[in-house]
Amino acid sequence: MSALKDQLNTAVKDAMRARDKARLGTLRMATAAIKQVEVDERIELDDARILALLDKQIKQRKDAAQQYRDAGRNDLAETEEAEMAVLQEFLPTPLTDAEIDALIDDAVAQTGAAGMQDMGKVMGVLKPRLQGRADIGAVSGKVKQRLN
Repeated sequence: MSALKDQLNTAVKDAMRARDKARLGTLRMATAAIKQVEVDERIELDDARILALLDKQIKQRKDAAQQYRDAGRNDLAETEEAEMAVLQEFLPTPLTDAEIDALIDDAVAQTGAAGMQDMGKVMGVLKPRLQGRADIGAVSGKVKQRLN
């Protein structure tokens, strides 16, 4: 079993013992999403895939919170943000801008990228390194600027 999956299962048990319904619900949704992928694909997920799933769930909650705020439903937005905070506990520490820039420079040098036509190569190298540690969309914008 992957370390991250084990950590999530332990957190579910701790939330049960503490009778923390909000945290327990969020953690159960995360473990259910992991289990769904494992059943569908008939594989055991590794930490990288679990991080990608958690990252996706955080993004979904961020979008939902923004939509709720736009609609004037701050109560629902706060619920989404609380769920985001629970999920973010399982992500590795975020990278600083300087670290991201260094990784971009390294990926450009490694792939020999010369222009926008090499964007896919650079992102292919960067994505595994950045998963769960940086917003891939924001990094993509930085790579575009770097390659232009």
